[in-house]
Amino acid sequence: QVQLVESGGGLVQPGGSLRLSCAASGSSAHIVAMAWHRQAPGNERELVARIKVDSSTDYADSVKGRFSISRNSARNKVFLQMNSLKPEDTAVYYCHIQLKYSTSHVSYWGQGTQVTVSS
Repeated sequence: QVQLVESGGGLVQPGGSLRLSCAASGSSAHIVAMAWHRQAPGNERELVARIKVDSSTDYADSVKGRFSISRNSARNKVFLQMNSLKPEDTAVYYCHIQLKYSTSHVSYWGQGTQVTVSS
């Protein structure tokens, strides 16, 4: 069982920055991808950014050039640096990890952290 603990959300003015952090408990040996998703009221949950085991990254078009995903060297923490924030970035942000074992894939979600962009 892996637990994810997120931090770093809050209230920020448009144009401001926030940095989200997510720490995964347990061994990181089987983690193949770490990602951030978000869900705004009335909307479906969407992928914001993902970093894979080979360090390749993917971003939603709406955040390209503004957000940056990274992880620590132990590969058990993932970060999301969010710059030039817009009101439409307001959502609950969820950390998500995917693990691959010999015969199965498993994924875990964090509890979510609220990001509110407002003046």
